[in-house]
Amino acid sequence: MTHRLYYTAPFRRSFDAEVLTVEPVDGRCHVTLDQTAFYPTSGGQPCDTGTLGASAVTDVIDREDGTIVHVVAGPLEAGKIVTGEIDWTRRFDHMQQHTGQHVLSAAFDRLCGVRTESFHLGQVHPTTHTPRGGGPGPSSTIDLARDVSAADVAKAEDDANRIVWEDRPVTIRFATAEEAAGMGMRKESLRTGTLRLIDVHDYDLSACGGTHVERTGAIGVIAIGTVEKFKGGSRIEFFCGGRALERFRLWRGALAAMQKHLSVPAAEMAASIERMQDEARAVQRTVRGFQEKLATHEAQALTARSPGTTIVAAMDGWDAQGIKAIAGAATSLRPDALIALLTTQSPLQIVIARGPRSSHDAAALLKSLTARFGGKGGGQPDLAQGGGLSGSMAELIGAIYVLAGQTPPSA
Repeated sequence: MTHRLYYTAPFRRSFDAEVLTVEPVDGRCHVTLDQTAFYPTSGGQPCDTGTLGASAVTDVIDREDGTIVHVVAGPLEAGKIVTGEIDWTRRFDHMQQHTGQHVLSAAFDRLCGVRTESFHLGQVHPTTHTPRGGGPGPSSTIDLARDVSAADVAKAEDDANRIVWEDRPVTIRFATAEEAAGMGMRKESLRTGTLRLIDVHDYDLSACGGTHVERTGAIGVIAIGTVEKFKGGSRIEFFCGGRALERFRLWRGALAAMQKHLSVPAAEMAASIERMQDEARAVQRTVRGFQEKLATHEAQALTARSPGTTIVAAMDGWDAQGIKAIAGAATSLRPDALIALLTTQSPLQIVIARGPRSSHDAAALLKSLTARFGGKGGGQPDLAQGGGLSGSMAELIGAIYVLAGQTPPSA
């Protein structure tokens, strides 16, 4: 079992330890030490990173037997003393988020009577201190046991920040499970033996093995982001400390850009966007009406110049949605016909439809086409659509006629 220095000294940034074992695994080394300040991934909190000697620590794993494994990029020698250095930027960020979570969960519990079911601390890239893909720091989340109102959220957020700004002490305590049961913990622990407790003075007491700040003031601020329904409860997104500042900058930039484009004050922005959405929907309805009329007109012209029961045509200037509307209108005009329409722009799209008195299977015909010309698609016997077919337009049109049991007009 590895001695865990972070249990009692979470602000320790470096340490010396003896290398006990070194095991090569997939081009890296799994290293165990007699003691460590590296926190392993556990309890919703990602692991610490840093260095052991000259080797980068990229992952830290907590085995079931209590041994902590350090995944390092370079080799170390068993029996030697090595110096470990914690990536403090990453550690302190995790401490802000984790202690912030304890305070926020306690606020929801105290003010709203709702417990936290689970916690996830968003992962920051271990070398750049940014989320994977760049941008502002990722969010963390808590999942609450029931749905909460906007008023509940505001009330909990306000009280959590009151505790932050009062700069209350956060202390580490140890007690047996029996002792802890009578100490007023927010959530009963299922662990046995000695428990490590995190005590936010006169506000929250929880069993936890994670790393935490020493005073609530170090959290900086707790800002709630999105609130979503999740598994019968609520998922609360939140940001603490530096992540809250990064997220504020993101939102400030987005707000400034929208103000510039909309030319309205921030207080009127929501109403302005709602008006624009209403106007856009009205325009879309008008456009759809014109498109339907145009599709009907095109279907009338198409069926008038195609006397047979198989109608195949390349529709210049139409997209997939347009040819689908034309095909639907054409089958109403010619219920005995098979209609196959193709777009002329790349990538090529195809719609196959049959009238109610046609015996053809549109989906089967499209499947035969894609087997020969590639692409993909699907549908039902009365309507199928797809795209990405190779081959010339003449080859495709000819193949459709043949599959429909007809002689191509050009033959």
